[in-house]
Amino acid sequence: MDAGDYGLMIPGKVFLTKGVGVARRKLTSFEFALREAGIERCNLVRVSSIFPPYCELIEREEGVSLIHSGAITFCVVAEIATDEPGRLIASSIGLARPNDGSRYGYLSEHEAFGQTAEEAGALAEDLAAGMLASTLGLEFEEAGWDERRRQLEIEGQRYQTVNMTAAAAGDPEGRWTTAVAAAVFAAVFAAFRGS
Repeated sequence: MDAGDYGLMIPGKVFLTKGVGVARRKLTSFEFALREAGIERCNLVRVSSIFPPYCELIEREEGVSLIHSGAITFCVVAEIATDEPGRLIASSIGLARPNDGSRYGYLSEHEAFGQTAEEAGALAEDLAAGMLASTLGLEFEEAGWDERRRQLEIEGQRYQTVNMTAAAAGDPEGRWTTAVAAAVFAAVFAAFRGS
């Protein structure tokens, strides 16, 4: 390898997960939400929004089995908390994923007060589809968005959208309630590219 080579870290698998936690302290409620999501034993590193080419979307159970205690784990995270009794909160991850695995997709994070899981999830999918369209030089309205099928078509390429959403009402006793949704990269491979 010469000086022009550099390492790339490319995720091969990703899973979507969610959790809600309730506790007297805000940080503890966040920890409980991570526990419910199955990712509390990782050192989470928040990354931005690209769903890599050739990345496989796997089920949560398989993904959790691939992570290790103490591992540096890359993820896209949406997180929201409240200590107001009854206040509606939602955290959502939206994914616009290409049917053609050689293309990249987009992940979005959305946090909201006063939205149901369905409302927040639909908005997160819309955000992912809209951001993907903008990276390809289009306005979302110009892209072929099929609301019913949750499908986007751009320049003949189709992208499916999905979401993972955690929603809750604030604890009636005023304890902290935290909702977390995440896209967790479970297999990250090192690759090298020459100059």
